[in-house]
Amino acid sequence: MNQDLFNQIKTKALEDHIPIIMDDTLKVIEEYLTKEKPNRLLEIGTAVGYSAICFSNFLTDGGIIDTIELDEERADIAIENIKNMGLDKKINVIKGNAVDILPSLKQEYDVIFIDAAKGKYPVFLTESIKLLKSNGIIFADNVLYKGYVMGTYNKHKQRTAVNHLREFIKMATENINLDTKILEVGDGLAIIRNNN
Repeated sequence: MNQDLFNQIKTKALEDHIPIIMDDTLKVIEEYLTKEKPNRLLEIGTAVGYSAICFSNFLTDGGIIDTIELDEERADIAIENIKNMGLDKKINVIKGNAVDILPSLKQEYDVIFIDAAKGKYPVFLTESIKLLKSNGIIFADNVLYKGYVMGTYNKHKQRTAVNHLREFIKMATENINLDTKILEVGDGLAIIRNNN
């Protein structure tokens, strides 16, 4: 991996206030990916491609990442970053709304990473379960949302996102086919294993 270029991608994202995966959250996921060695990984929310580039280090030979991004400008930056890193054969950027794209996907995935619109997390979970291999893992980032999700107070403008994240956590923890842990790393990380 071109470490200098990789560092530039990270620095530019932070300077431009583009939300990228936090270091401590990434560390936890990388520990799992080291053991899991996924062949196919799906990411919902590409941003500028930073996390997909990180995850690509842990794929099996010939492994593929499909990553979905709604924001066309960010998707174009991601495509450029991925190409410059020499990873365009490993990482496939899909432009569009994940709500529409997920039901059309025909692949099964070993690992799915959710890091997109918080208000859509329940939909993302429902669709991800359908796409997940038996014993596969879903990671969902930012599920505690600045602490609002576990607290009683939340500002009006955050209320919708908080309610949807609470619904997501309820769905993940009450589904008997899923083994769910919520870790207080970063802004909250859900680790959901499909026991089906």
